[in-house]
Amino acid sequence: MTAPVLQVIIGSTRPGRVGLPVGEWFLALARATGRFEVERVDLAEVNLPLLDEPRPPRLGQYEHDHTRRWSETVSRGDAFVFVVPEYNHGMNAATKNAIDYLSREWRRKPVSFVSYGGVAAGTRSAQQFKQVAASLGMVIAVASVPIPNVRERVVDGVFRSDEALDALAERMLDELAELTELVRTRAQ
Repeated sequence: MTAPVLQVIIGSTRPGRVGLPVGEWFLALARATGRFEVERVDLAEVNLPLLDEPRPPRLGQYEHDHTRRWSETVSRGDAFVFVVPEYNHGMNAATKNAIDYLSREWRRKPVSFVSYGGVAAGTRSAQQFKQVAASLGMVIAVASVPIPNVRERVVDGVFRSDEALDALAERMLDELAELTELVRTRAQ
């Protein structure tokens, strides 16, 4: 069996975002485990407009090329880690918009979060996201990586982790690998 595809989705599209260096740190860690084929998906590059499909996503009848491309990208994934900021005590709009474009593509796939922000470490964003993920039938991992005071950890455009964050991330990757194996085995 081939290695499962883990898509690391960088959710912030804001100029000067710290999500990109956080995402690059996590991508390197995920690749180093060798448990997944890891893909970087940057919503700033995906560049989806505000949801513009006339039919509900559950039908899978997409009118626009950007939606079909997004569907193909997400369909390749066996599991997801969303690198998400917390804006105004919640999930950022670009991430929610990207989720809302699709439906069946998310179903029965494991998901977890690297959240970041100030003192709250993006935890409210991740909690809101979990409600949405549950409604889409995603398999939500218990482990996640909340990063408090993230701006203090980005120096010259590079995220500076530590042993505790690395250990949390590795624990989350272990859980995602186990969940992905269970889901893939059950689907056979």
